[in-house]
Amino acid sequence: MTVLPDTGFVPSAEDRASLDAWFAAYDSAGAGRDIGRMADMAVFPLNLVSDDSNGDGRTAQWTREQFIDTMSQVMGEGGDETISFDSTRTPVFLSPSMAVVFTDSTMTMGEEKRQLRYADILVRRGGTWAFQTMIQSGWGDALN
Repeated sequence: MTVLPDTGFVPSAEDRASLDAWFAAYDSAGAGRDIGRMADMAVFPLNLVSDDSNGDGRTAQWTREQFIDTMSQVMGEGGDETISFDSTRTPVFLSPSMAVVFTDSTMTMGEEKRQLRYADILVRRGGTWAFQTMIQSGWGDALN
């Protein structure tokens, strides 16, 4: 008989701080349009979960190149407008090395503001966090 492990992990302050530091670095890379650095902070193939304009759920896996191409189109390359993020994150730690993070964010690019709600699944390997799954509405048409 297989004995199931205890999965009632409670993160320490250090666990939470390490995740917060990862997101601060990721947001900084995003604000600087450093898409290569953003890609360095992921595990590929990267899983994506979204929905399309017909309301159907969609999934895909992106290579590093697909991530860079898509994010370059979405964020623009080297634009003059500054990008900033004001985010509230709610992490759910499944273990010391796995977390699902729910985010409500306002992305400001120049005069334009966008409200974002998404979730990421992150894994910690060798003491470093990396995102492995992105879950956000509205990307599905680009996943076909």
